[in-house]
Amino acid sequence: MSKLRIGLPSKGRLAEQAEELLKQAGLTFRRPPRSLFALATQLPIEITFLRTEDIPVLCAEGAIDMGITGSDLVAESRAHVITRLPLGVGRCRLALCVADDGPIRTLRDLHGCRVATSFPHITTGYLDEHALAVHLVCLSGSVEIMVALGVADAVVDLVETGSTLAANHLRVLEEIGHFETVVIQHPQPRESQLADRVVRRLEGVVIARSYSLLEYNIPRAKLAQAEQVTPGFNSPTVSSLEHPDWCAVRVMVRRQDVQHVMEQLEAVGASAILETPISNCRL
Repeated sequence: MSKLRIGLPSKGRLAEQAEELLKQAGLTFRRPPRSLFALATQLPIEITFLRTEDIPVLCAEGAIDMGITGSDLVAESRAHVITRLPLGVGRCRLALCVADDGPIRTLRDLHGCRVATSFPHITTGYLDEHALAVHLVCLSGSVEIMVALGVADAVVDLVETGSTLAANHLRVLEEIGHFETVVIQHPQPRESQLADRVVRRLEGVVIARSYSLLEYNIPRAKLAQAEQVTPGFNSPTVSSLEHPDWCAVRVMVRRQDVQHVMEQLEAVGASAILETPISNCRL
């Protein structure tokens, strides 16, 4: 059986997140110092460590079967790959930004201006859609300072919290797209069944990160009300307690809603409400 080859970022925050994700999915490996390759311990999988921006192209060319990278890099590379799974991390937006106190107030004001970006393909496509003729300045980094340096009148760059924009006295004029970290795949991987198995494992981890397990006790007379608050994924698990008038409930709840749900359960009459993180699941 040939090995499935998965490309991971070689360094940076995304590299740490990708390695942790694989390990949570049971794909354990040890990366030798200064090595670009590692072997999974239990499955015929070879891990290859690459520049994040190269992963879409190398996946499209068949050098790797799967990879973890940013969907912004996939779009910019225009590589012919399949996006198998969004991972819910690394979310950001690509935005057209201009000086806070500058003269550019609308898209039409950009006509004939200079726009700096490290995403020339995405930017050109967006500007063409709006019939804007600009002078594109293509860079590989530090795009946000180009307005202050007088190199450009506007920039197209990734925005996460907006703090970098504020530090450089920029504001968002228009949002071009939203992106996140994704699992991509070659249209014809070496081991398609194993690729599906890997995606299923990763999906279990991604879903688990969005949910918590809530357990609580509730009087049977109040069970119907509690089930309205916590209907569960399909339905809650209800168990009898020693006292015939009480029962215990176990249910999955979206992690972002846990505090609000706990308050609602208290108001209904629930007690001993416990939250347990879920590390993996299959739904």
